[in-house]
Amino acid sequence: MLEVGNLACSRGDHRLFSGLSFSLHAGQIMQVQGANGSGKTSLLRTLCGFITPDEGEICWNGKPVGELGEDYYAELQYIGHLNAIKDELSALENLQMSAGLAGYTVTEQQAVTALRRMGLQRREHLPVRVLSQGQRRRVALARLLISDAHLWILDEPLTALDVGAVGLMQELIGEHLSKGGMVIFTTHQPLQVAGVQTRELVLS
Repeated sequence: MLEVGNLACSRGDHRLFSGLSFSLHAGQIMQVQGANGSGKTSLLRTLCGFITPDEGEICWNGKPVGELGEDYYAELQYIGHLNAIKDELSALENLQMSAGLAGYTVTEQQAVTALRRMGLQRREHLPVRVLSQGQRRRVALARLLISDAHLWILDEPLTALDVGAVGLMQELIGEHLSKGGMVIFTTHQPLQVAGVQTRELVLS
């Protein structure tokens, strides 16, 4: 379970949000909403440990994440609005490199299987620079399929995806939730998972 209590975050001298509290349990999904500049991305990055909050506490399974350290970060997978992939590497190499940076290994077959599930068959060995924007996004999202993380934190995951890929993402999120996973996301596009009620957190 993820618990957030009285969280506050600023950008420079501007307070983005304060007194923010919520919890997320296994099998739940939550969309963070708000106007541009309200702090949606900052909140996600704070949950990932990239930003230190001004106030408040983030707990995982009842323990402050600061005490858990790497044990907490191993439980989450973050996909930002940027793909964070290397143009000169192939889709396969990018996926294997991402796994290595995260501290775990993935076999070539596991990586290929993930990329094909994302609709990138016959493109696994191509340099990412020759892929379309939608295909590059699929490479980034394939990291979800090779990770054992329980908590997915997704910032605009549907960017550049076509209708078919959006449907696939909804299917993958549904599978993750059915296994006891959790998802927090932002999006400007509709994202509905069949049979699951999406919770809403509005930043103002």
